Amino acid sequence: MRNIIFGFLVIFCAFLSCKTDDEDVRRVDQILNIYMKNGTGRDLFHNKKDVSYFTYSMNDVNGIKDLSPVSSSLKATGDSTLFIEYIAGARRVGLDTLNPDNKTYRSVITLSLVKRLNNTILDTINDKLEIQYRMTPAVFEVSKVYYNDTLRFTKQDDAPNVVTIVK
Repeated sequence: MRNIIFGFLVIFCAFLSCKTDDEDVRRVDQILNIYMKNGTGRDLFHNKKDVSYFTYSMNDVNGIKDLSPVSSSLKATGDSTLFIEYIAGARRVGLDTLNPDNKTYRSVITLSLVKRLNNTILDTINDKLEIQYRMTPAVFEVSKVYYNDTLRFTKQDDAPNVVTIVK
């Protein structure tokens, strides 16, 4: 009798596991690459003899604590151009969440840049980075990026999320 009940449970579980999901998978596109250049197009993260941003840090303005660091990494392209790669980590606050098929969220981050000249700290600059996300049943993606309240990026279909800041 026990074997019959156990066999029935195994067959029932196998039947449930064969269920197919008709729901589509949502595509997630939230990696953001931030380049910092001067007016002549030189990378400001490279430590050269003239002025560069030697270090940077990111803090979540909407974080639970006053100091809520946001993880990111400094990466390089094939030609050694450095950029900040931000994947996720800052708290997202809903801007327009009434329509379940088209929601808008935003994250606000303080970007602190330590400016150096010949290894002497000149200044620490605190800028504001606002990232807006769009969520539909098909996609969750970066839609707009504001840097110091100026629109610097608007999402184009199938294009990478690249923001270039000229300082």
